[in-house]
Amino acid sequence: MKRLMLIALLALPGCREEAANRPLPVALTAEAVGHYCQMDLLGHPGPKAQVHLAGVEAPLFFSQVRDALAFQRMPEQEGAITAIYVNDMGAAQSWQEPGVTNWIDAESAVYVVGSAARGGMDAPELVPFSSETAAQGFAGREGGAVMAFAAIGDRDVLEPVAPAEDSDEASYADSLRRLSDRRQN
Repeated sequence: MKRLMLIALLALPGCREEAANRPLPVALTAEAVGHYCQMDLLGHPGPKAQVHLAGVEAPLFFSQVRDALAFQRMPEQEGAITAIYVNDMGAAQSWQEPGVTNWIDAESAVYVVGSAARGGMDAPELVPFSSETAAQGFAGREGGAVMAFAAIGDRDVLEPVAPAEDSDEASYADSLRRLSDRRQN
């Protein structure tokens, strides 16, 4: 028992140093663009995310929380992630204006997964909250399951997404199907 306590005490300074070296979230500005899409983030609805990498001063911004967690889980992702922050949608003004400074640690957030909500790139979104009560309220209105960061499966962030029925991509896919059907008849 004494040995375990000694090990724990020796590990504490390392934990404090890690927390002290952890970068703080950066306010979202008009210059911020999505890492994948390179589009202006302020023009897209829904929660955003920022990923901080060791040795890189500026964070990578993501148009959707789902994209940031996919980035984190991709085997080809290089660089040590030092922090991931997401918008607290319980503190957001609206879905259209998720906020520029209401960042919370992604690992301590509570998420609504599988709701009807579509993110900034018109794909299903993982909606983060700092409060489980706020997450439950959102899930009651929009559907989905409330879960902790650790419970979010790879399938929730890495599985391909079908376009929304009213999107240009869905209309294009429908047009191609109709043309194909005509050729076969």
